[in-house]
Amino acid sequence: MLEPLPPDAKVFKYKLDFYYIQTIFYLVALVLWAGFRRTFSLPILPAMFIDPILYLIMAFVLVSLVSVILIKLRDRRLIMLGDRMVFHQKSRDREILFSEIEWMYIGKEKKVQTAGRFQVVLLKLKDRLRLIRIRVGRYEREDELLEEMERMSEIVPKIKRPLQSFRANKNK
Repeated sequence: MLEPLPPDAKVFKYKLDFYYIQTIFYLVALVLWAGFRRTFSLPILPAMFIDPILYLIMAFVLVSLVSVILIKLRDRRLIMLGDRMVFHQKSRDREILFSEIEWMYIGKEKKVQTAGRFQVVLLKLKDRLRLIRIRVGRYEREDELLEEMERMSEIVPKIKRPLQSFRANKNK
């Protein structure tokens, strides 16, 4: 990571709320199902130690816990500096200078709603075919992040609406 960060750096941490809620939901479902199975012993249900529903819920809990731990260990952050942005992860950092960005788009995404918002920022780099997509709702302080993106759009060319397929247009 950039050590030490300049005083004008703004750090936006990746939100983990969804993953925490998902894990809690699966744990509650496991406790409720186990409580139901202990309370009622119906002859049509298999024995508790061979109950496939119990094992299925336990698998969901385990996968959810592992995903929360792995995502927490990645320590994802978006760092906005005066002339660049840094996508930080525990294992590596990826810096993108504003001068490397061909264009950017700030708008709504029709199919994906994150944290109650449809806001998305698309970046097209000069040397890369694929777009970089930043879903604003996945970071803490999304209003402040959106303001930073608007500030960045004063430096980087901004387009009204991106084309649907860049590969088709690139080959022609």
